[in-house]
Amino acid sequence: MTAKKIKTKPKKATKNRKLLIALLLLLLILLLGVGATLLLKFSSKPGTYIHKNSKGDYVLLANGRSLIVKGMCYSPIPVGEGSVYNWWGDAAKPWMTDGKLMKDAGVNAVRFYEPGDKPSQVKKVISDFYDNYGIYSIMGHGLGFWDFPHANYADPAFQQQIKRQVYQMVKAYRNEPGVLAWVLGNEANYSFDGSVNPWSTSELDSIDNPRDRKLAKAKIYYTFLNELAQIVKKIDPSRPVGFGNGELGSIEVAKEYCPDFDFVGIIIYRGKSFGNMFRQLKDRYGKPAIIIEFGCDSYNALKQEPDEENQSFFLKTLWNEIEYNSYTGKGEGNSLGGCIFEWNDEWWKHEQDNIGDWSTQNTQAGWTNGSYYFDTEGNPNMNEEWFGIVTLKTEKENGISKRVPKKAYYDLKELWEQEDKVTACDWR
Repeated sequence: MTAKKIKTKPKKATKNRKLLIALLLLLLILLLGVGATLLLKFSSKPGTYIHKNSKGDYVLLANGRSLIVKGMCYSPIPVGEGSVYNWWGDAAKPWMTDGKLMKDAGVNAVRFYEPGDKPSQVKKVISDFYDNYGIYSIMGHGLGFWDFPHANYADPAFQQQIKRQVYQMVKAYRNEPGVLAWVLGNEANYSFDGSVNPWSTSELDSIDNPRDRKLAKAKIYYTFLNELAQIVKKIDPSRPVGFGNGELGSIEVAKEYCPDFDFVGIIIYRGKSFGNMFRQLKDRYGKPAIIIEFGCDSYNALKQEPDEENQSFFLKTLWNEIEYNSYTGKGEGNSLGGCIFEWNDEWWKHEQDNIGDWSTQNTQAGWTNGSYYFDTEGNPNMNEEWFGIVTLKTEKENGISKRVPKKAYYDLKELWEQEDKVTACDWR
């Protein structure tokens, strides 16, 4: 019986195979190195960006770190003063006292509806918040909506005026590290049907059908807004720009005529829940949102007494929905955070032209919202002077109206501390 010869691979073929494997490994290492370098570069990129991660969720990145906006609408007007008071130049620096309280609670951003008249004062406030407490500033411009005479967004002269103002604002504060984002407008979409601060032209008035007239106004307004967004991005390409919108009104028009915006800033008061808003936002707009204004007052119009319990309950349930729909939750992934209305009570708001009323916290409700069911039976139940999570006192402390945190302050602090421990997940 003849033994079979065992064939062996030539030495040359074995060497070639080993060389090929070595080359492949080297190529893999190089690719991993390049990927890691690019990722590191992206993660440490200065400025603020909105990133869409591998799950399709939106993430706000501030200097390379993921951030869910835990913000406060901020206007620290003291007891006895009104809307024209220049708190930006207050020698007692109320923002320093507030900044410490905010940091202790986990607040990471404040929203300014508009900057003050003196850039040097505004820069000081921005830098003090950021340098001392790590709190960012969301800079806004109301686009003249609440001014008098009211804005006419179809007027070319008015448009040019607003464009100059927005240009000057962004140019003045674009180099401030504490600026997080820009927000243009504040619920001007409520003017399209003429119910709030109406504006028009003879051409618009000639449109008989109310729905067609409303649509024509929406197209004019959002086209103008997009021109503003282009101005902002040209001056400051390192930060996102959003527009303030009441609820999701006319959002489909905004989607078509405002392609240069990065997010929408939603103003919304639906009681203890946003309902299907985040799903509707995803279906009808397709970009993320910061809820730039939501809240609940702390006065019970039925019982005629302070009600911190319901305020805290509503704010906590609303915040849980914001977090659930962020990249850390299991919802729609289009929530970038929110700004609670508001930090401190404002004693001037109910009778804005009555100086004598500004030293008293008025308990008379100004309007009705049935979604805040705990204190309404069809009567006015929204108390404008009681929305803060910090109340003010007539006595002074550190040269300013004394601050006393409400129940909502402490409950949000506890909630945010718990979230910080469990939501440190990979944003990628």
